[in-house]
Amino acid sequence: MPQPETLARRAPDAAPAARGAALFGLGAALPERVVTNAEISATLGVDEQWIVKRTGIRERRWAPADARLHALAARAGGAALADAGLEAAELDLVLVATCTADQIIPNTAPLVAEALGAAHCGAVDLGAACTGFVAGLSLAAGAIEAGRARHVLVIGAEILSRHLDPDDRKVAAIFGDGAGAAVLGAAAGSAVGPVVLGSDGTLGGILYADRSDGYIRMDGPEVFRHAVDRMAAASLEACAREGTEIHDLDLLVFHQANARILQALIERLALDPARVVAAIGEHGNTSAASIPLALDAARRDGLLRDGASMLLAAFGAGLTWGAAVVHWGSDDAA
Repeated sequence: MPQPETLARRAPDAAPAARGAALFGLGAALPERVVTNAEISATLGVDEQWIVKRTGIRERRWAPADARLHALAARAGGAALADAGLEAAELDLVLVATCTADQIIPNTAPLVAEALGAAHCGAVDLGAACTGFVAGLSLAAGAIEAGRARHVLVIGAEILSRHLDPDDRKVAAIFGDGAGAAVLGAAAGSAVGPVVLGSDGTLGGILYADRSDGYIRMDGPEVFRHAVDRMAAASLEACAREGTEIHDLDLLVFHQANARILQALIERLALDPARVVAAIGEHGNTSAASIPLALDAARRDGLLRDGASMLLAAFGAGLTWGAAVVHWGSDDAA
């Protein structure tokens, strides 16, 4: 059995008064299998364009039956570490946002940390459904700013295909599988601005999954209404706390739940559609993985440039919601 001194980790350096947190790397991982609307529409008794019209989704990725969530999450985490030029052993904390863990226990995060080679670092799962990545960003930045961590890996990972009733038109075509990750580190200036988080447990019944069958159930119209209302309000509040106008931001990355929700937010907030990331068509709704996968897609498409100011906003079961103003491209490591 290892002796206590071999398990001890180097304590993060004491934080300078003006210590901030910044994003230093992104990573993504998707299952190989591409599931088109044609594969789903026949079972639902609709045509492919019915799905596109209602959701904006053309395809999604589904993992095989024997896939392990922690392996998918570790792939995304490893890619983010490589992008940041960081070794896994340098991590102080791994946060995994998910609502589709393979087991009740152990949690996913310790398995991810082990798979990456981040031995004995802190490892915690976050359960905030589709808001999980934004919540993880807040917790990671707070730990860094407080001097309790220097490097934190935040991962959003889901295998939602296992929780879909194939005959339920409300959900069968919407959800996909995937993982996205970001490395946060200490920086001389703060690149992670105010984070607004909220919840309303009285409305948990409009989007849920019971242990009885594990299937996701959703009241579509109610989810739509609350998603638009809560993300719009949280977005404006985060911008107000940052002291900026939403129209002055370079990029707007909303939870990729449904193309109609994205369009409603564009109209509600009078946004320039060219600044709103839309990755829903190729990924579907990937819950906690949605925001980091959208960020990765934005960078691939040349939309995420050094110095870009961004709004990240999400809404999920719980109900939960959150928004954050983030600046990309800081290389002023502390």
